[in-house]
Amino acid sequence: MRKDQLRRHVRSIRVLENTDEAIERSVCALPEFRDADVVFTYLSFGSEVPTRGIIEAAWKAGKTVALPRCGDRPREMSWHRIRSFAGLERSGIGVEEPADSTETLIDPFHDSKRRAIALVPGLCFDERGFRLGYGGGYYDEFLRDFAGITVGLCREAHMKRSLDDFGALEPHDLPVQIVVTESRTIRLSP
Repeated sequence: MRKDQLRRHVRSIRVLENTDEAIERSVCALPEFRDADVVFTYLSFGSEVPTRGIIEAAWKAGKTVALPRCGDRPREMSWHRIRSFAGLERSGIGVEEPADSTETLIDPFHDSKRRAIALVPGLCFDERGFRLGYGGGYYDEFLRDFAGITVGLCREAHMKRSLDDFGALEPHDLPVQIVVTESRTIRLSP
């Protein structure tokens, strides 16, 4: 099975709503999440593990929340502080993004030196923390320089033993430090 075939296969798997609620609870219970001052997160889209509840929990705890905005150049992503879901703009592919404003711009590579956590999307993850993304390479670039804690959100039905078994790993791929599913939290060596 090649990368594109694996992407189609993972998208075809149906999951139950209570699975996502369990993932949300587990993420919010992580000591790394509780201790973080800044949460860099995606805003879930389509069949991704939902993040709105996690974002609301972060706001309630007084944390800074930042969402990515994809730029015009390949793999270009900027991060913007949001204080509500109001004012988000729909991108060309339908993803809700923050407005492009210098007033809300946050440097994830500077701010990740504080207590920061990044929630990372993926179609699936493996037991070593590697992810199969959507093919744009945005998070590959981000993970390379982010100094905070990285957490992959994944339904157990989408977990794989090793993405290498599918030929889905490339030399530039980097793993996350924690993978959270509805039934377990996998902690990996940094």
